[in-house]
Amino acid sequence: MVEHIAVVLFRTILMYVLVFAVMRIMGKREIGELSIFDLVISIMIAEIAVFALEDIERPLYDGILPILMLLLIQIGIAYISMKSRRLRLLFDGKPSVIVQNGEINQDEMRKQRYNIDDLLMQLRSQNVASVSDVEFAVLETSGQLSVFTKEQVKQGSGSTNPGKKREGDISSLVSKIKFEALPLPLIVDGKVEDDNLERVGKTRFWLKNQIQAKGYLEFKDVFFCTIDHNGRLYINAKDKS
Repeated sequence: MVEHIAVVLFRTILMYVLVFAVMRIMGKREIGELSIFDLVISIMIAEIAVFALEDIERPLYDGILPILMLLLIQIGIAYISMKSRRLRLLFDGKPSVIVQNGEINQDEMRKQRYNIDDLLMQLRSQNVASVSDVEFAVLETSGQLSVFTKEQVKQGSGSTNPGKKREGDISSLVSKIKFEALPLPLIVDGKVEDDNLERVGKTRFWLKNQIQAKGYLEFKDVFFCTIDHNGRLYINAKDKS
């Protein structure tokens, strides 16, 4: 009896330490910000740990090896995703515009199987009483709703030139929103976002002149570049390592 209890306690402590170490190695994302891929990996690790604890007759390596394999898969895909935006979008998906210019995008809600109760609940969690107060809302890949109220837009758009008209469509994240909270990505991981360039009425030639003026010779030298509603560029150089 004592031996059985000792084995159970030892396996419990060992699996706790192993799962804790694996989750730390996987990264420091908050639980609410896990991607679908991270969530699946986390659930599988938890299930394998439970199986290893339920049946003490099974060798420990039956639980340890699968957990370590999942860790290697997660690290490998995370590393590849850093190098490839296409793969990153495949695993994490894209943010979805739920509310644009105060209008609910019902087609996008149907695609995401996101109902009006979900929308109202997340609005209330951010102290927004009504959809009528919302100018712009984006459903992030983590499932969190990013909300910008009409009051925020009004305050942020005071410095814009009213004589200039912006063009865009419902898929644009900034064409109708004129405040600095949502800068538009022009370069991501050294790759030019041509669709976003078109939305702001600029060309690759213009963008290259802009980055060269900042000391960057090629697009591949830039890790991240955005433009805000005032036309100001933010440029972050790509790490040479």
